[in-house]
Amino acid sequence: MNTNSNVYTVIYTAIIVIVVAAVLALVSQSLKGRQEANEKADTISQMLTAAGFGTKAEFGKMGNAAVIDKYSAEIEEAFTVGIDGEKKADLPEGKVFSPKELKALNYIIKDPEKAEEAALPVFRFKGGLTVVPIYGAGLWGPVWGYIAFDESLTIRGAYFDHESETAGLGARIKDDPSFQARFAGKKADFSAPERSAVFEIVKGGVSGEDGALDNKIDAITGATMTSKGLDEAIDTWLYAYGAWFNAIPASACDIQGESCCCSGCQKSCCASCPCEKCCTSEDCTVSCGPDCCSEQCGCCSDNCCETKSEEE
Repeated sequence: MNTNSNVYTVIYTAIIVIVVAAVLALVSQSLKGRQEANEKADTISQMLTAAGFGTKAEFGKMGNAAVIDKYSAEIEEAFTVGIDGEKKADLPEGKVFSPKELKALNYIIKDPEKAEEAALPVFRFKGGLTVVPIYGAGLWGPVWGYIAFDESLTIRGAYFDHESETAGLGARIKDDPSFQARFAGKKADFSAPERSAVFEIVKGGVSGEDGALDNKIDAITGATMTSKGLDEAIDTWLYAYGAWFNAIPASACDIQGESCCCSGCQKSCCASCPCEKCCTSEDCTVSCGPDCCSEQCGCCSDNCCETKSEEE
């Protein structure tokens, strides 16, 4: 064959392309298992960091197997729920959601016609911690993360990641622990009538004049678009989880914390339900008759409780 002909050049080029493509495909396939293991361990470390079981740096030093073992030791159950608040299915043991899977689910959540098909993952850990994911768009690419709630639905911690936000600015959602720490102690407004009001990352900072600050934190200075994107991601996902969170029975302490039924209780803040069981227990210094309390533990009227000493 004439090595100077166009036919030779085309055939030679085609062969080289096919060989290189085959080698790359082989290498990619051989590394796929390791890549998936790394991605799973990284996702787990983000959830564990949000839940306060350690720091991302600490988990990064442990190795994949140790991170997965830690997850197995701390997780109690994992399942999916619908936007109607109903449980859909238990997740297979060790199943977590990669950013790609969260991206696909994000499209479903935001589509009014498909939202009812959404199966939202919920991860419940020891200590009464519930971790849920969020996903959205930052300035230059996707942002995602995990938020941990305790039994009173107060945020215990959060961890966020990104694909390509600006170093020193938007990238601080991941790199700046002080930003993530702003979420601790806050609450989401799961009863908000509008999605945008569930949680707020406020540009220019929040002040005491804002009224209820439980669901507000300061935005990152100089990273307006990233902060806005993260805010929208949090709102979108927590709003989708709203029905499920609202359906979680609040503890008796949350329901009755300011009422006579729990004010004199010295054990577990009257964790027993219904209310009359708490108020007549030996652990309480006040007593209410059953007519004073509702089945939902809504508590006593102003004058229906008397101290036990007075009753005796």
